[in-house]
Amino acid sequence: MNKQIHAFSAFLALTIAVLACSLFPSGIGGTQTPSPDQVGTAVAMTLQALTSDADAGEPTPEPSAQPSASPSGPLPYTFYYLGTDTAGLTQVFRIERDGTSQRQLTFASVNVNDYGVSPADGSIAYIANNQLLLVTADGSGRRVLVDGGLVDENNPFLTLINSPVFSPDGQTLAYGYKGLNLYAVSTGASDLVIENQIDDSNSSFLFPKELYWPEDYSPDGTKLLITLGYYEGASSAIYYPASNELVRLQGGEGALICCGETEWTPDSSSFYAANPSMGMFSSGLWKVDAATGAVTELIRGDAGDGNYNLADEPYLAPDGQLYFFFAMVSSPDGIVMRPPLQLVRSAPDGLTGRTALLPNTFELMNEALWAPDASFVVVAYAPSEDVYQGGQAEIVYLDGRPNVVLAPFAHQMQWGAIISSSSMYLSLSRKTAGRREG
Repeated sequence: MNKQIHAFSAFLALTIAVLACSLFPSGIGGTQTPSPDQVGTAVAMTLQALTSDADAGEPTPEPSAQPSASPSGPLPYTFYYLGTDTAGLTQVFRIERDGTSQRQLTFASVNVNDYGVSPADGSIAYIANNQLLLVTADGSGRRVLVDGGLVDENNPFLTLINSPVFSPDGQTLAYGYKGLNLYAVSTGASDLVIENQIDDSNSSFLFPKELYWPEDYSPDGTKLLITLGYYEGASSAIYYPASNELVRLQGGEGALICCGETEWTPDSSSFYAANPSMGMFSSGLWKVDAATGAVTELIRGDAGDGNYNLADEPYLAPDGQLYFFFAMVSSPDGIVMRPPLQLVRSAPDGLTGRTALLPNTFELMNEALWAPDASFVVVAYAPSEDVYQGGQAEIVYLDGRPNVVLAPFAHQMQWGAIISSSSMYLSLSRKTAGRREG
C-alpha cells in the first residue's frame, strides 16, 4: 500500500508513478529510511511499548484448461501479483495453492500498471498503455473495454485510467477515468457516476478541485470505498451504488485515510485505516463508520515526549482480534519514515491486550497480505532502501515457522479463489490495502 503517496500528490503521484512504471518497474525512489541508530531506538521503544501497553498490441496466449486446486498447500487461495516477465515488463502473475506452480496471465507490450480479478469467473481487468483491458481466467480472449488515448502530461488526471475493482459478485467493474465509473459486465455499458470536478477558468492551468477513483468494495458489495483527490490533500468517502449516495468522512483531521490505506471489517459496517509514518500526515490507527463516515481515533500518533505510535496493515480476523504492525518511535523533529515494525494482536480497539506475536521486526516492508484466518501474512520486502513498491514476497507464519518465499518480486498482491471441480471460481478476497502501485 502506498504510504509514500500523500496529499493531492496522492493523485498526481499516482498518475506520475503509473507513467513512470514503464521506466522503473522495480520501484520508485522516496524518502530515506531511518539511520541504524534510529532503527535500534525504534525496536527498543516498540518492545517497551508492547510490554507496558496491555493493448497494446500484445499477443494472445493459447487457451488452456484451468489448473485444478491443490487439495492441500500453503495457500488458502490462488495468489495474484504484479511481477516482471522475461522482457523486463510488469505483468499479472498467478501462483496456485501449492505455493509453487506459477503462471503469467497478461502479455502486454508495455508495463501493466494495475489490475483486478473477478470473483465470479477469475477474469482479469488490467491497465496498460492507458487502456482498460479484460482477459479470461487463463489470460486468453483479450479485449479493450476503454481506451483513454494519449495521456496529457500537463494534466494527467484528465485522461488517465486507473484502479479497476470488481464487485464481490463480479457483475460490476469500477474504475477511475474522468471520475468514478461503473462498468456492467453483463451488458458492457459503462456509466460515469461521479465526474471529476475541474476548475478550467484559467485556460493555461486546469485546477483539480476534487477527483474520484475506486479503492475497494465492501465484502457485502453494497458499498464502494473511494479516494477523493485534491490539489492540497486527499481523503476517502463511501459510495453507495444502489442510491448513488456519497458519504464523506466526519473528523479524523490530520489522519491519512485514503489511497488504499484501508481494510473493511467482515460485516461491511466499517473499515480500518493506519499510517506508519509521521510528517505531512499523522501516524496512528483509525476506524471509520461506513454509514455515517464518523472517524474514531484508536491509536493516537503523538505519544508525547517526542514519541510517536505507528501502525500498518490492520486486519480484523475471524477470531475477533485485530492483527496489525506496530512500533513506537522517538523522533524529536516529528518526522518518521519507514521504521521497523512488530507484528501484534489486540482487541478490535487496537489497545486492549495488545501483544507482540513474533520477536523479530519487519524492515523495508512495502506491502502485506493477510491470510483469511490470520494464520500467516504475506510480506513484500523491498530489495533496497530506495524501493517503495513491492519486493520479495514471503509467507510469514505467526507460529514462528520459517518464512516461505513465494516470488522474488511482487507488488499489488491479492488473493484469488479456489477453483472447484467444475472450473468455476468461488468468492475471492481482494487486497488493495491500499495499493503500493507505481
